[in-house]
Amino acid sequence: MIHMLIPPRQPQPGSIRPPMVYVEKPVRWEYKQIVRDLEKEKAVDEAELNALGAQGWELSGIAQQPPTTYYYLKRQIEK
Repeated sequence: MIHMLIPPRQPQPGSIRPPMVYVEKPVRWEYKQIVRDLEKEKAVDEAELNALGAQGWELSGIAQQPPTTYYYLKRQIEK
């Protein structure tokens, strides 16, 4: 068996490097959970998600334990 080592690519002189971004204050979040029993209620639809998005909420996760679905949302807390 032959193993070949390939050296890492070296940046060329004058190449562009991404800027370093420093965050001065920690980001704080608040969270919201929506629970739906899909045997009795409809799932969260596009209109409801758009309304929540207009309030600053971002869908960050979904979990299912049939027939129940859990929607997890977050939004940044402004200080």
